Amino acid sequence: MKKLFLSIFALSLSLTAFANDNDSDFMSEEKLEEGFVTSYINRSIENAMLAEPAKAEEMKYGRAITGFVSAPKFGGYVIGRYQYSDQYGKKGGAGFNQRLVRFYVDGTILKDFAYRIQVQTNNDSFHMKDFFVEWKRYGFFKVKAGQFKRAFGFENPMNPWDISTGDYSLMTKYLTGHSDYLGADVKGSANGGRDLGIQIQGDFLPVGKDNHMLFHYQVMVSNGTGINTSDTDGKKDITATFQVQPIKGLFIGAFGWKGTFDAKDDAGKTVNHSRNRYAFGAKYDNAGYVFRTEYAHGQSDLGNCEAFYAVAGAPVNDWFKVSAQYQWANNEMKSQKQTILSVIPEFQIHKNLKLQLQYNFNNNNYGSEKHFNELWAELYFRF
Repeated sequence: MKKLFLSIFALSLSLTAFANDNDSDFMSEEKLEEGFVTSYINRSIENAMLAEPAKAEEMKYGRAITGFVSAPKFGGYVIGRYQYSDQYGKKGGAGFNQRLVRFYVDGTILKDFAYRIQVQTNNDSFHMKDFFVEWKRYGFFKVKAGQFKRAFGFENPMNPWDISTGDYSLMTKYLTGHSDYLGADVKGSANGGRDLGIQIQGDFLPVGKDNHMLFHYQVMVSNGTGINTSDTDGKKDITATFQVQPIKGLFIGAFGWKGTFDAKDDAGKTVNHSRNRYAFGAKYDNAGYVFRTEYAHGQSDLGNCEAFYAVAGAPVNDWFKVSAQYQWANNEMKSQKQTILSVIPEFQIHKNLKLQLQYNFNNNNYGSEKHFNELWAELYFRF
């Protein structure tokens, strides 16, 4: 795996002569949009900054430079959910609940440095999601430091608004660190696919009439213990991806993750365990048409897991879209197999308001009931 990472990195550096500084076609972090309230706040700040007299400062580094700062962009959104289940013992499901509330601010300094701070609350749990600064002067070589999404999986860097389903796939949950298959007692097992560390990434070799970038790479070195916590085992995780965009909007990628983690055994003793993973996938998203599929495999001395999903969606008209998803997961560590078939109609009432329904047929090899049905209704709105 180390040889693979080094080969990808060497290839990316050898081709940087073909790169330009255009904005990336590839997604390396959540794409966020302002809401109907925050848009007024953002325009007011921008107008106030434009009204200030221009300062005769050179665009250079230094503690005395105060200009060349973009207006900070504020945004936020809420997802509320109703869940019904006919599974035995679930008492009809979770009912009404708050899936999440998020608020963020981002911007640039000296045009070369981008920053973001994002916080989230889930019912009574308030926590920091993202905080990072990224030096992005060159499109083929950017450096990001802080807390952000791991470079693993196509779906992982997407925000919940854009994934076309009512929740992340089993693959993303079990194998990117959202709710890891290794268990809740593992540090960083439920962190939204994020970690603390430093990353290099870039895009290079523009091709075609539209001049889209053909290649993308990311290499991240992180603590491996998830969000809002320091390193616990004194070792670092490495995650990486190499992606190809043969035609604009179609992405094919490979992902790797090599690391370790500490966990307590039955005797209460802390033991260091291995965590190695790989994934392959493809995605296409254009004019409301969506197709995305990924397979991932995770290996640890505690046990293995593999998972797969495919989701496809198409617009019926400007405000109505229908998607379908097939997914399965095989958690060998717990001898659990899951298959879920889903149909998801979505009503885009407004740019900042949508209603999403989802029917899930679940087929498991564990639990008191092997087959059961779920119905979700989720209301999304930006503010």
